[in-house]
Amino acid sequence: MRDRFTETLKDAIRAKDTRRISTLRLIQAAIKDRDIANRGAGKDPVSDDEILQILTKMIKQREESAAIYEENARLELAQQERDEIAIIRQFLPQQLPDEEVRELCKSVVSETGASGLRDMGKCMNVLKERYPGQMDFSKACGMVKGMLQ
Repeated sequence: MRDRFTETLKDAIRAKDTRRISTLRLIQAAIKDRDIANRGAGKDPVSDDEILQILTKMIKQREESAAIYEENARLELAQQERDEIAIIRQFLPQQLPDEEVRELCKSVVSETGASGLRDMGKCMNVLKERYPGQMDFSKACGMVKGMLQ
């Protein structure tokens, strides 16, 4: 994935696409920060699965920022956040439809033998491990919670 970021950044520089350049540099900086933190803890550099988690977190942060900007009538800044979200999403795998997410949640709940809300973390960990970047885990969390109540 790192090579893909580098190649996309080179293409953006050639095309003089400033929004794409800045977003790609932010992605690379976030990955490098995680690499440095891992090195300090004696771990390996960031894996592709961890990169997907970083990208998902970046999207969530930008969605929250866009909502705040809209509330405060800063539409140009909200649009800027949405543009960055679109660029970041290009590196994530295709998102699973809600119906399929619901079915996966049901299968994980039955597979783990979850019986109450205290087992919710176990179910969510399995989902995050198996489907990184492929679903909105906040929606999945709500679905699992509904099944366990």
